[in-house]
Amino acid sequence: MKQILSMSIGSATIAALIAESICAQVPPPKMRKPAELIHKQEPMKVNQGLLKQATTDGVHIVVSIPKQRAYLMLSEEIVIDGPISSGKHGHSSPTGHFTVLEKDPNHHSTLYGDFRDSLGRIVRAGVSARIDSAPSGTHFVGAEMKWFLRLTVDGVGMHIGILPGYPASHGCIRESAEGAKLFYDHVKVGTLVDVGDY
Repeated sequence: MKQILSMSIGSATIAALIAESICAQVPPPKMRKPAELIHKQEPMKVNQGLLKQATTDGVHIVVSIPKQRAYLMLSEEIVIDGPISSGKHGHSSPTGHFTVLEKDPNHHSTLYGDFRDSLGRIVRAGVSARIDSAPSGTHFVGAEMKWFLRLTVDGVGMHIGILPGYPASHGCIRESAEGAKLFYDHVKVGTLVDVGDY
């Protein structure tokens, strides 16, 4: 029994030494700086000549999920090419053919926002009205979504938002402040919007 015990202890010790030597040869992963985690997107490009020709009757929008770009198109020519952030994993932006159902310059989400106290101070930020319970003495205030273009009846649209360089929204298509305003000003209810792998 002593011999079996010493053999098993000896085998475990040898295995531990081998594992330690293998791990010692593999360098630890290099830590990346926070700025390196955010993808740098190309800034918005506007063809001023085409923008002057663009009317709300003659344009349509194309959103490229893989490129994380939105394009205001006049026929087949790009008028505006701007960065976006589409829906993250588990909250993907719907793809397909849509029309602008509503325009709202000062829209607020009915699903996502903050719980605030009676003085308007944020008590809990980044909550879901469907999932999270309001702490006592608070009320829900929906997230601001300026220059909102509604694409679906359940609330997905295009609006101002944070652009980290990758899909990060709850399904909406976020745009820069300048881009959202330009798209808003140059489309109408009924404008065609194609979202997909373009």
